[in-house]
Amino acid sequence: MSAPPEGYQVFARKYRPKTFDDVLGQDHVVQTLKNAIEQDRLAHAYLFVGPRGTGKTSIARILAKALNCPGGPKVDFDPDDPVCVEIAEGNSLDVLEIDGASNNGVDQVRELRETVKFAPASSAYKIYYIDEVHMLSSAAFNALLKTLEEPPAHVKFIFATTDPQKILATILSRCQRFDLRRIPTKIIAEHLGFIAKNEGLTLSENAAFAIAKGADGGMRDAQSMLDQLVAFCGNDISEQNVLEIFGFNSNESIAEIAGLILNRDNSGVLEKVHEHNDAGKDLTVLLADLISYFRHLLVTQVDPGSETSEIPPDLLEVLATHRELIETSRLLDLIDLLAEADARMKWAPNKKLHMEIAVIKAIQGLTETNLDEVISMISSAAGMTGDPPPAETSPRAQTPAEPVSPPAKTVAAPAPEPEAKAEWAEKAAESQSEPQPQTQPGSDPTPAPEPERNPEPAAADSPAPAGPLAGEALWEAAKIRLIDERPLIETWLAATTFVRHEGDEFVIGFNTAQGFYRDSLGRHQEVIQQVVSDLAGSPTRAVLDVSDDIPLHEPDLEEQDEAEENGDGSAQADGSSAGIGSPDQEGTDPAAEGEAAPVEEEDDDFHKDPLIQSAMEEFKARVVN
Repeated sequence: MSAPPEGYQVFARKYRPKTFDDVLGQDHVVQTLKNAIEQDRLAHAYLFVGPRGTGKTSIARILAKALNCPGGPKVDFDPDDPVCVEIAEGNSLDVLEIDGASNNGVDQVRELRETVKFAPASSAYKIYYIDEVHMLSSAAFNALLKTLEEPPAHVKFIFATTDPQKILATILSRCQRFDLRRIPTKIIAEHLGFIAKNEGLTLSENAAFAIAKGADGGMRDAQSMLDQLVAFCGNDISEQNVLEIFGFNSNESIAEIAGLILNRDNSGVLEKVHEHNDAGKDLTVLLADLISYFRHLLVTQVDPGSETSEIPPDLLEVLATHRELIETSRLLDLIDLLAEADARMKWAPNKKLHMEIAVIKAIQGLTETNLDEVISMISSAAGMTGDPPPAETSPRAQTPAEPVSPPAKTVAAPAPEPEAKAEWAEKAAESQSEPQPQTQPGSDPTPAPEPERNPEPAAADSPAPAGPLAGEALWEAAKIRLIDERPLIETWLAATTFVRHEGDEFVIGFNTAQGFYRDSLGRHQEVIQQVVSDLAGSPTRAVLDVSDDIPLHEPDLEEQDEAEENGDGSAQADGSSAGIGSPDQEGTDPAAEGEAAPVEEEDDDFHKDPLIQSAMEEFKARVVN
């Protein structure tokens, strides 16, 4: 009787690792086992944990060969030795492979406990390999505990699992655990190229990367896919063949969709999504590929060159172009948004709808202005434009058809700011013994002269002392310059107190009750430090301190209110002199003049209201209008 013909052997079996050196992508496991064998530090139980196709069973068999080979245990055994061949084929009497899924009862474990008593038939050790050990029942695990803790000297246990969380902690504590990692894409692609060369196949580099990417870290999956491709298209395999048979998305299509998102092209993105959906491709895979692409974009943007080995060469140039279209903060938000959509799509019946919503939201997120950008734009605009124009130049104050009082109150409101700057400029000048003429706001009913109301002369004179400043004079001059550059922080500067100036350390402080002011001003500490260093003439470190001993300086809102009222009176006086006594205003309606008094009386009653006064004291507030 003739022997049956030898059947075809798939790549996953034909190219299974036979020695420790053949194992790919698990160097941390291989090196530890080799050292343990060479140093004669062998444990009685090993647990291999990892995803499918990462080498758990292969490493278990290699370890069994190393232990039971002739002259073993040794690392450099001969894989073609008859004993090693029997172990590789699963025919050895001393290496028993047990499927935990089908032998998961307590009766099977009790039978195993009886067999461990017998010595091995022809080898040094009797090895029990239990695959998918997490499938054992709790009773079976408990029955195995005692034997696993103190097995006979000739017995070794090797377990493998993809779900270690289901294994009892008492079992885990009795084993040496090795976590096998997903094999990197580049290593899988290179090994596929090695197989193709040995088999006489033509496999393009992009096709190998596409297979490796679809295998998701599993070498066995990649080898099985290569087998299927050979059956589909023969010995010449291209990337397009891989995409067609497995429904993968090409790198070019993913990069194109990502580019449409970054360029805010709603119609183009939706068209591509519909094309993928009409072609029968899984939109969940498309979204996952998009997230992976933006992840590559993020990593290469933060650390260029860190993961170039994991990215196909033709994709690196596209990533370099797309890096210029988006900031890192925006990219982080984009990935978060797509990840949330991915979590929803896995359970959604209408995946097309969720995919459309995800890409539209992604584009809207790129076009919206976030809070940090708004604050930055406001600060920049305020620093460029400076103070508002003088009140007397407003045409509304000279319009005869409107009542006198309301426009005067509105226009004169910005007047206190230049006066406050003038006071700080005078303090800085006095501390440097450089007298300057004092201004007396409110002494003249007419508007202040143009040079006094315009902030530019104060900004030009005050920050340019004769020499380096120090101490409190330095801080007064610094406040003036800071207000000119960033008017929005004037309130916080008004609450500060100079503490000390020693060496290169310049300390200003707040009372403990003003911690909010300190935190708010702390966001501008770099600017403060630069200004202080410029005025001091040498690098100086600005420190913002908080203490109960520092006086409490609240912004003087009452003085600002009085200044507003004085400004209003001036404006009203201007209106009276310009509107009633001048020949140009002879036709002014007297009724408008008579309406001003009731409005002022109502304002006085409002200010004197006890409830309003209590609220103003409680919140340190002032009435604007």
